[in-house]
Amino acid sequence: MKSTKIVLFDIDGTLTEPRQSITTEMDRLLLELHEKIDIGLVSGSDLPKLVEQMNCNNFPNVANSFEDPTENLINRFDYIFAENGLVAFNQGKLIHKKSIVSELGENKLQEIINFVLEYLSKISLPKKRGNFIEFRNGMINVSPIGRSCSQEERMEFFEFDRVHGIRRRLVEALQMKFNQHTDENPIRMHFAIGGQISIDCYPQGWDKSYCLQFLQDRYEEIYFFGDRTQLGGNDYEIAIDPRTKDYTVGDPGQTKSLLKELFFS
Repeated sequence: MKSTKIVLFDIDGTLTEPRQSITTEMDRLLLELHEKIDIGLVSGSDLPKLVEQMNCNNFPNVANSFEDPTENLINRFDYIFAENGLVAFNQGKLIHKKSIVSELGENKLQEIINFVLEYLSKISLPKKRGNFIEFRNGMINVSPIGRSCSQEERMEFFEFDRVHGIRRRLVEALQMKFNQHTDENPIRMHFAIGGQISIDCYPQGWDKSYCLQFLQDRYEEIYFFGDRTQLGGNDYEIAIDPRTKDYTVGDPGQTKSLLKELFFS
């Protein structure tokens, strides 16, 4: 009998510590939960990063059917929504893929990238590394410190950003430039703070609620667990969407506690 309910999980800060791999304990809990209810993952990250964090090959208790770790991931859960659902899989099959290049066009894309690079060149941080802009299929990811930073440097920037609002001010600058609907800007952009070191840039409506179009006619109840559900966070739109039941968590430990309370008590 098909489940009428599904649990959607953000990954960073919800199932794992930021950019860390899933623990054995959390992995086993998801396996037990999957026996009761359908499960989906929704992340702003691209598919390779999801595989890196959620790869079931790491755990001997999982019966893997595929040698390829990507195949293992996309076949393990009912739905995998990479890049907010712009790259979507159901039961191991690609069901949807949409490109930010085809949506915006090369000129607009370069205008945004050039604006970001100029902005970042004018700010001083405790440290800057490399890979400030990561181009993904459905979005542009911008990191003021650079995604090449070490874990220690990541945490240093995260604390610095909490005090000085580096990412918040970058979002405000981008909104002023690109979030007004004009003849020059026919496609409104959205900018959201995600994780510890970056922001996501994508067309309006391409947030995590984008993935709900693939679930709304299939499920009666859609639970969502995420950590950045505040206004401006990259879980905000899906959390406030009337199609979901939102559970905001502070860390993976709280996720485990809520899952046990809701589905195992």
